[in-house]
Amino acid sequence: MTIWVRWSAVLVMLLCTVTSGVAQQPKKTGVLDAQALEKVVPNSFFFDDQIAPVQMRNAIAIRTQDGKIVAAGLVDSSGYAADVAQKYQGFLITSKKISIDGKTLGPGQYGFGFTSDGNFRVMDTGANDVLVVKFSQDNELKRAVPLKAVASGSDFRLYAGKKYVTIKAQ
Repeated sequence: MTIWVRWSAVLVMLLCTVTSGVAQQPKKTGVLDAQALEKVVPNSFFFDDQIAPVQMRNAIAIRTQDGKIVAAGLVDSSGYAADVAQKYQGFLITSKKISIDGKTLGPGQYGFGFTSDGNFRVMDTGANDVLVVKFSQDNELKRAVPLKAVASGSDFRLYAGKKYVTIKAQ
């Protein structure tokens, strides 16, 4: 019986050592892969008094050097009024201060949209503008997709098709 107690104690110690080593591994920085997205991107997003489903195939997340997350994704905004749906295409969640094309945005949850007037709008969850910048167009982009993030030095570009803004973690 004592041999089983000893082996049990050894197994518990080994298990604790292995799991603590896994837990202490540094998390990958930069644009997260699809598996990691499932842990940080919500399935739905509350905006302007409604909940819209998130299009997971059109979601991105970035882990900054200090481990904080910046996530964005497109939503199904078909249930919204036409004026809201024209400017609201997705969500932006940041757990740290960021800048978007030089304008500061604090931690929080926001709606965003690339609008037909050439602007990238960030709105609070009540649909009020918080930040508005002109977006850029990348006509050299070979394969445009609905939403993606691309590292650009220490910054990231958030693309919607060939339109993009530059995000910098502060």
